[in-house]
Amino acid sequence: MSSRLDSLLDQIRQLEKEVASEVQKKGTEFCYQIHERRIEFTAAAKAEHKKLRLSIHRYLTSSTLLVVLTGPFIWLCLVPLVLLDVIGSIYQAICFPIYGIPQVRRREYVVFDRHHLAYLNFFEKLNCEYCGYANGILAYLTEMAARTEQHWCPIKHAGCVKCAHSRYKKFVDFGDAKAYRQHVEEIRHAYQDIATDEPAQDTRGG
Repeated sequence: MSSRLDSLLDQIRQLEKEVASEVQKKGTEFCYQIHERRIEFTAAAKAEHKKLRLSIHRYLTSSTLLVVLTGPFIWLCLVPLVLLDVIGSIYQAICFPIYGIPQVRRREYVVFDRHHLAYLNFFEKLNCEYCGYANGILAYLTEMAARTEQHWCPIKHAGCVKCAHSRYKKFVDFGDAKAYRQHVEEIRHAYQDIATDEPAQDTRGG
């Protein structure tokens, strides 16, 4: 089932790992360390950051009226996001053990760390954390959906490049009926590449 597409997808994943590694190196450059998911800046860095913090008054007065008026629409999106977060978490907690799918670790996608930045004022921190939550939840749900798709319908699309999620390379080619029938059960259990605290158990029986 290997193909040029699979090779390209592997390259993309490898580049993502390299990007993550480069991001971690930024800690040294910008004077912070991460200890057990807690971020600590040096005293000198904190002092410099506070000098660059924009006052709340200046921040608010520099915003245009139209920007202020769109605020409620942005925050209204929080309601469905929280519902998706709760429903998605319940879904995988109940269904994934039954299907034999490793659960997605929420903490790997939803991260709150921008409040540590002293150069942001209260409203900037609030907005940044909201954006981090929104994108984190969507990424969390995307991975959840990807693993679900791997179990129920591991078939690539005919011509959708942007549909290539993290599990896509394991899918069979569109229209390859023989490969699908031969390998679908194998693919449904192919999660060995995912590091888990506890192995998932397939309780479907048979």
